[in-house]
Amino acid sequence: MQSPAKLDIHYLPYSVYTHFRGEGYNMSSAKSCKVIAYFIIAPVGIKSTSMGSYVAAAVAAMNEVKDLKCEITPMGTVMEADSLETIFEAVKAAHETLIVKGILRVESTLIIDDRRDKPRTMKDKVNSVKKHMKQL
Repeated sequence: MQSPAKLDIHYLPYSVYTHFRGEGYNMSSAKSCKVIAYFIIAPVGIKSTSMGSYVAAAVAAMNEVKDLKCEITPMGTVMEADSLETIFEAVKAAHETLIVKGILRVESTLIIDDRRDKPRTMKDKVNSVKKHMKQL
């Protein structure tokens, strides 16, 4: 059996390299940084084209996760938390809820923004884009 390849940090962007070494951001401020994620969940094998009741059940389960903020959009849910663990707990809760409802296959997409150089929230990111739009 072959041993796994070592991570060659010489080929990584500087920001990733410093992240692995614990540099590049103030470790004491990392706790105040938020993890923002975009999550899409879809039950597979249902007889209807409507998924609203399943998505509602999944979001309700996610709302039970402590220290998680959720914002529903027309195409998915944006989450904000202090840790990756909280995000993963919410994803697991959503999946398990659909399984309990009798869905045998669940597909999901998760995009994570784990920024550690400065504290940002969902609202900050939206306000930043709006600010740039005014300058156009």
